[in-house]
Amino acid sequence: MGKSQASFGKKENEKKRLKKKNDKADRKEERQAGAKKGQSLDEMMAYVDEFGNISSTPPDPNKKKVEIKVEDIRIAISKQEDMEQPDPIRKGIVAFFNESKGYGFIKDQETQESVFVHANGLLNPIKENDRVTFEVEMGQKGPTAVSVKMAVKPTPEAPAAPAAQ
Repeated sequence: MGKSQASFGKKENEKKRLKKKNDKADRKEERQAGAKKGQSLDEMMAYVDEFGNISSTPPDPNKKKVEIKVEDIRIAISKQEDMEQPDPIRKGIVAFFNESKGYGFIKDQETQESVFVHANGLLNPIKENDRVTFEVEMGQKGPTAVSVKMAVKPTPEAPAAPAAQ
């Protein structure tokens, strides 16, 4: 006689499979036993009161109804042009820029968030700690700085030249 081909692991897996099958059948029987059959339409009916809440009691027909003018009902939202658009040009400082790899990050001065910048979005060369202006667009992985250029530095007024004598 040869040895049985079923190993211990195979037997255990078969036991687990049968146990799952039996548990599933038991749950199905419990659901069927607990299900209410033959409910009438009145038992299944739900009502909405004047405040929009769902209720199981029907509305009182003797209660005075409030009349609403059609002109008072607003379905639309306010137009986009009514809303104030933020300035698309932002200011920031280059926190990190790797020239060999062609990317870096700019720290926005207003929101203090880091914005990714790629060499393709540069208008002129930048390096770390430069003050720049930029616009933000959504890239594949989040906000990306585009149209990055050096911020115009305010020129200090030159001291008056000494008068030639």
